[in-house]
Amino acid sequence: MEPGLHSIRRRFNRCAKESYDAHARVQRVMAEGLGRSLADVKQGERKAQLDLLEIGCGTGLLTEILRRDWPGAAITALDIAPAMLEAAEQRVRSKAPSASAHRRLPVSFRLADIETWAAEAESSSFDLIVSSACFQWLSRPQETLRHLLRLLRPGGSLAFTTFGPETFRELHESFATVYRSCGLEPKRHGLSFLSGSEWRTLLQHAGFAEVREESAIRTEGYASVSEFLHSVKATGASASAADASRGLGWRSLFTCMFREYERRFPAPEGVAATYELLRLQAEVPHDKVARKR
Repeated sequence: MEPGLHSIRRRFNRCAKESYDAHARVQRVMAEGLGRSLADVKQGERKAQLDLLEIGCGTGLLTEILRRDWPGAAITALDIAPAMLEAAEQRVRSKAPSASAHRRLPVSFRLADIETWAAEAESSSFDLIVSSACFQWLSRPQETLRHLLRLLRPGGSLAFTTFGPETFRELHESFATVYRSCGLEPKRHGLSFLSGSEWRTLLQHAGFAEVREESAIRTEGYASVSEFLHSVKATGASASAADASRGLGWRSLFTCMFREYERRFPAPEGVAATYELLRLQAEVPHDKVARKR
């Protein structure tokens, strides 16, 4: 496992055990929106015995929707964090008819990093691959998309949600203002997000066809900047990836950022936080030629 994956797994294990679902308001919205889009696009196939792969199932927000809307499908759900898989399995088991500790679940849960797993998995294994609020973590998105194309059967689909570059706009602007006020070059704190058009280009270069993208801006309110950052941390992300700069201590940096954020981005609840929600869907050409691994 790559060094960065260890820290990601550790964070998500901690979140699953503590309070992920309590803070995953936006992630729930993304999963529900993806579920609706799949129901609309694939309405005639939802009861078919299809093979579905869910990437980054987390605590099972989307898994539960897939089980409800695709009752005939065989679902394989992957996640990198054991505690997330355990939470997802408990969620699905609690919704299964006549649920019991010994009943075989209609979902196969697997502990795996998709970027490694997809490179080794058997070709043409799935009719549909879905993922919600996960693809922003991919370190090799172009390569991984090519592998996902190979895993899909001709005529299959890939559908996913992720965050766009406007996400946490207020946070990044506040940090940048503080850095500049100290005569320093601004540094990025947290993940960088690809735009919808960038994802479209990656999908097309990977060999997908009929790429469709949607973008929506959602604003959430928090009582304070501290509560906002706590909520972000509770869902596995972090706003503190950059090191404190020379001449600007860590505590001083955050104190100034809090003050700037609260001054510039007030909301009725306290402060506002922007999320750009992307949803993309792409099809596999019916005449797809198998690619070598």
